[in-house]
Amino acid sequence: MSIERAHFIQHHNLWTDTMARAAADVLQRIEKEGLRFIRLGWGDQHGIVRGKTITVEEFKSSLKGGKDFQLVTSIFDTTNHPIVPPFGAENALGVPEMIGLPDGILVPDPTTFRVLPWVKDTGWCLSDAYLSNGAPCPFSTRQILRNQLAKLGNDGLSMVVGLEFEFYVFRLLDPKLSPESSGYPPAPPEVAMIQHGYQYLTENRGDEVEGLLSFIHENVEKLGLPLATLEDEWGPGQCEVTFNPMDAMQAADSALLFRSAIKQLCRRNGLHASFMAMPKVANIFPSGWHMHQSIVDRNGRNIFMADEGPGPLSQKGMHYMGGLLEHAAGTALMTTPTVNGYKRHRPDGFAPNKASWAHENRGAMLRSIGGPGDSASRIENRVGEPTANPYLYIASQIIAGRDGMARQINPGEPVKAAYLADRPYLPMSLMDATVAFRKSEVLKEELGPVFHNYLAMLKEFEVNRFLSAVTDWEQTEYFEMY
Repeated sequence: MSIERAHFIQHHNLWTDTMARAAADVLQRIEKEGLRFIRLGWGDQHGIVRGKTITVEEFKSSLKGGKDFQLVTSIFDTTNHPIVPPFGAENALGVPEMIGLPDGILVPDPTTFRVLPWVKDTGWCLSDAYLSNGAPCPFSTRQILRNQLAKLGNDGLSMVVGLEFEFYVFRLLDPKLSPESSGYPPAPPEVAMIQHGYQYLTENRGDEVEGLLSFIHENVEKLGLPLATLEDEWGPGQCEVTFNPMDAMQAADSALLFRSAIKQLCRRNGLHASFMAMPKVANIFPSGWHMHQSIVDRNGRNIFMADEGPGPLSQKGMHYMGGLLEHAAGTALMTTPTVNGYKRHRPDGFAPNKASWAHENRGAMLRSIGGPGDSASRIENRVGEPTANPYLYIASQIIAGRDGMARQINPGEPVKAAYLADRPYLPMSLMDATVAFRKSEVLKEELGPVFHNYLAMLKEFEVNRFLSAVTDWEQTEYFEMY
């Protein structure tokens, strides 16, 4: 390591005082726990943790100089296909520093440090990705959220987020590890149900999966994540978790860790967990990611709470909600980023298909909760899918909500019959969402033209791969008929 790299973090002033103090505590904990390895992770563009497992001594060095890392992963689609020629002479992404795919640098964030309860002598730490010149990686979604939180902070405000995830756990029958199944992407695993479903919140159904839920709870609790509820959901093997309210960055980091933890814990125990919105498995019910959100001022007061007037939210809260509705189409790429996610948007399916709001109505996209004088007043956005990148999902809400407050956007009247109301339809495909995202000047300005173009290119590449694949529907529809 060069002299400059040995002091990379200090030289470029990449840590806050809080992070520096946390680093000292982490070093003490490593010694106390007798750890041998640290998983240094980075949340990529898809909200998946990538990184390296390094020795404790190497981690100590990384607390000063960072850790070299191949940022080629930032040009991968969901199955690691490069969206641009990796070594092409042109730089379609508009980042000259990325030409030739040089190493970037992962800078640990010691405030995220955890000890993994399911891996022997191993810690876990999130990081931020930087270019070798000390500039943030322009494709870092954690940095995108950090930028939006800074703008919110300049307004004297901060964001509180409550996470609510739905996901499936299956019994793993065949992981499909034969050479023939190890394609690009590989064949999906063969699974079976762990229970029957569609007896929502019955004690017997819950008891059938009590062992699984207890096991998950024990490990998530050891990670220090503020789990509030963990229960059997609607479909067979479908689970739902909710977390106590957190500040926005903590919520995004926790979502990243939680999804990764669930998949690893299940796989180690002969199970397969999936956050896919609509798995192609018989008799399942779609899964969503409902995001509860409120904005607080410097005194910790919830500015969504109505002090007077009809409510259900304050004027600022209603304007924020107006922003979420006005930008619902443009932000769909950030809340529902997969081809599959749009298949849950159907009438009376507990997933919205129109940009509407209502008070305590689960059919609407936005559900206002609370009322005048209720300090827990908040908005629940029911549009997201469980696979969404948490940094981008949360950032999209800040962008839309801030614009709503700045322009005092009226959300209109609440709906009663949400799926029948005369309200704008949400994008019904990733193709439509990408077009709406491209058209949004607000998103382009807030995200910056480089990242805005990058995210659109990433999803356009995914869409084109989907459109070029021959589906089961086409085979059934045309193969015999013609």
